[in-house]
Amino acid sequence: MNIRRAMACDVDKLNELLYEVGDIHASKRPDVFKKDAKKYTDDELLSIIENDQTPIYVATDDAGVVVGYTFCIYNEVKDNVLLQDMKTLYIDDLCVKEGLRGGGIGRALFEHALKTAKENGCYNLTLNVWKLNEGALRFYEKCGMSPLKTVMEKIL
Repeated sequence: MNIRRAMACDVDKLNELLYEVGDIHASKRPDVFKKDAKKYTDDELLSIIENDQTPIYVATDDAGVVVGYTFCIYNEVKDNVLLQDMKTLYIDDLCVKEGLRGGGIGRALFEHALKTAKENGCYNLTLNVWKLNEGALRFYEKCGMSPLKTVMEKIL
């Protein structure tokens, strides 16, 4: 397995994985998520790939096929009246191809993001995870993450 920055030629494989993530969410919360939908258009993906502030890292198998990804975003707080100055690497999305989960690919992608955050002077690594995605919650807890804040809802 190899981890590298995503390139324009990876868009089709990224789309396959984005649909997988969308399906997980739509199956658990069809009131919130649309079925057969993905988070980004192809043009948005290409723009994200080209932007150093939004790196996408892909895991590839020995044949060079993309089998997982992590979308990252650098965020920085500066001169805020309440918050300390802080640079954060936010994991916007992490996915491993169905059937390959549990084999260390996700952990490798997470560790790559963590290493990248440290190398770029970040204070922390953050992400959001939907409560409905119990597998992802357990995975991130095993990676040493803990809750920073909780978003709550009451459906009306």
